[in-house]
Amino acid sequence: MGQKVPTILVVDDNADNLELLSRRLQKNGYNTACANSGKKALTLLEEQSFDLVLLDIMMPTMSGTRVLEIIRTKNAMEGLPVIMATAKDSSEDMVHSLKLGANDYITKPIDFPVLFARVQTQLALKAANDKNHDLVGQLESRNEFIRSIFGRYVSDTVVEQLLTTPDALRLGGETKNLSIMFSDIRGFTSIAESLPPTSVVEMLNNYFGVMTDVIEQHKGTINEFYGDGILAFFGAPMPLEDHARASLQCACSMQQHMSRVNELNREAGLPELGMGIGINTGDVVIGTIGAHTRSKYGIVGSPVNLAARIEAKAGAGEVLAAEATLLAAGQGVENSEARTIEAKGIDHPVSVFQISGVGDPDSMASA
Repeated sequence: MGQKVPTILVVDDNADNLELLSRRLQKNGYNTACANSGKKALTLLEEQSFDLVLLDIMMPTMSGTRVLEIIRTKNAMEGLPVIMATAKDSSEDMVHSLKLGANDYITKPIDFPVLFARVQTQLALKAANDKNHDLVGQLESRNEFIRSIFGRYVSDTVVEQLLTTPDALRLGGETKNLSIMFSDIRGFTSIAESLPPTSVVEMLNNYFGVMTDVIEQHKGTINEFYGDGILAFFGAPMPLEDHARASLQCACSMQQHMSRVNELNREAGLPELGMGIGINTGDVVIGTIGAHTRSKYGIVGSPVNLAARIEAKAGAGEVLAAEATLLAAGQGVENSEARTIEAKGIDHPVSVFQISGVGDPDSMASA
């Protein structure tokens, strides 16, 4: 596609000047439109878009300076350059026009090489400004995309960090070391079968509402709600150096906050609930997954599958973590002795630990 030819509006009440200016500009590769009065010029500016205005000052009925004033109420200097072309050659006239918003000022009789050079300069400045506007538009589109993808899954603080840190989000998939957490309500299917649908939804909303706040407080990313479960991870989209420790702290806090969930349920005449949590740490592929018509930000990899298998073995009120998470979390993690589980799809026993709390690693190191 060829480059767009600039269109210049030439305004002059003298027919000879108007014809000469228009013809010389066209000869130099510009499109032109002509107006023989200020009123006609303003009408044309309302009807179509121009890249530059070449404007005479001394015109009957409405002066060029008045036309300039009206133009500047709707168009900024960088958006629509205006060059005054006039026989008025005093410094006072020039200063007055520039203060009103003229981009440049040339006097008659016009030196055409000078005119063309100044037109070219102003059009180049406008093109640069237009490009900046396009880049701003692209940035706004990018920001809206990030908000649409992450706005419902992470805190507003994390979203704003993503908007100001372009490298924090790499679309298309990349390998990252993360901590993955699955949580699930124990016995939910049988509970739900005894309740009307509206009560089931209310019960889930109580649960998800409280847990979402806890996960956000610990800088976790909720990837999805699935039935009565939650899949969250720590360490993306924003880097989190101690993501393993954060995931364990979050899980323990979630179990503590189940008392709040059950308080809400009791107030609504709903059953109390118990939750199991499983956590694993490892290298996963994370990014935008799906088709061009429908996609989501998600994670895949064997560490994700193992986290799900561990969660399936956790009883109500339990936080079970893989050995990889415990090692990555460092000192100060209160845990039981290792126990082994048989995990579906895993061809060897898996060591897991029940986590009861996460203390201060510095105090443990100095003990």
